[in-house]
Amino acid sequence: MTTHDLGPSIPARANWAEEAVAAHAGAEHLTREEQVLERIARARARKAKIKEQRITLSHGAGGKATHTLIEAVFLEAFRNPVLERLEDGACLATDAGRFAFTTDSFVVSPLFFPGGDIGDLAVNGTVNDLAMCGARPLHLSAGFILEEGFPVADLQRIVASMAAAAQAAGVQIVTGDTKVVQRGKADGCYITTAGVGLLDRPLTLSAAAARPGDVVLVSGPIGDHGITVMLARGELDIEADIESDTAPLHEITAGLLDAVGDGVRLLRDATRGGVATICNEVAVSSQVAVVLDENAVPVRPVVNGASELLGIDPLYVACEGRLVAVVAPDRADAALAALHAHPLGEGAAVIGTVKDDPPGLVLLRTGFGGTRIVDLLVGDPLPRIC
Repeated sequence: MTTHDLGPSIPARANWAEEAVAAHAGAEHLTREEQVLERIARARARKAKIKEQRITLSHGAGGKATHTLIEAVFLEAFRNPVLERLEDGACLATDAGRFAFTTDSFVVSPLFFPGGDIGDLAVNGTVNDLAMCGARPLHLSAGFILEEGFPVADLQRIVASMAAAAQAAGVQIVTGDTKVVQRGKADGCYITTAGVGLLDRPLTLSAAAARPGDVVLVSGPIGDHGITVMLARGELDIEADIESDTAPLHEITAGLLDAVGDGVRLLRDATRGGVATICNEVAVSSQVAVVLDENAVPVRPVVNGASELLGIDPLYVACEGRLVAVVAPDRADAALAALHAHPLGEGAAVIGTVKDDPPGLVLLRTGFGGTRIVDLLVGDPLPRIC
């Protein structure tokens, strides 16, 4: 008996035609906007599945491809109640107390850029992930992948930067590992850091904790780090007085939690994928709408200008020293005052609110008076930012 391949356009389900007719019949009674929102909801409800046969740069960008990779490959293999939360770190309860544990890898290019380098980025990034869990950072590990031929002087400079950043953050690097690969098999130096912190406050911060009426704040101007790294590569004929915002956020976070306590729903540092990615994670996890005000989002003119030339939205550009907080509405003024009280929070601002509808979406009120959806990042316009 001869079989024929009908191609990928024919659905495998036997009742696909009936489902399509039913969906069309229901859609006739919806407005165009409601139809779009319903399609988005259906797409997000599907089980994550990797379509590509090989890993691409977009899988590391923090956007849609990254989320699909995590859910379809890593979460599927390692699934457990702690990992399923998909927070910046794992919060663990032991007989000795509650701890936060996190890990991060750094492949930024170039290794040295205005305002920092891969060394202090590796320390600050892990310290900040612990701080976003509400933890007091204590100890770090550091793993190095070095390429044959990498200058020892550059390695010493990176390590000195890490030591200085650790001292500034009040943490110790207590263990580590080093591997060397053949020339041409890496790009100089990659670093992986892991960290442990103490959860000494009776709080549980989560992207799933946002409620309608909550207020969204950012601790300062966004996009500085991502644009700094892009300009440092020399691929754009642009000169600008800007440097990375890389900094440890444990102190400003502690001040915020001391002032607001359980009025803080969640904290995130706006790294890969920027503020837009965080807001989407909140909207989906809490099944709420996050509504941002474009005019309220603090962005330096040079970041705006470079973003326009690159054709990207500053909301997607990485920061390494900025946090996003969602707080209860009656604690918003106290939260903003607490951020302003710290040098890293002088430019803090309220940038949006949480609504109940449409659930799972981020909306931006534009400077022209319109509204648009801010979805997860597609592709990777700024590869190897951290």
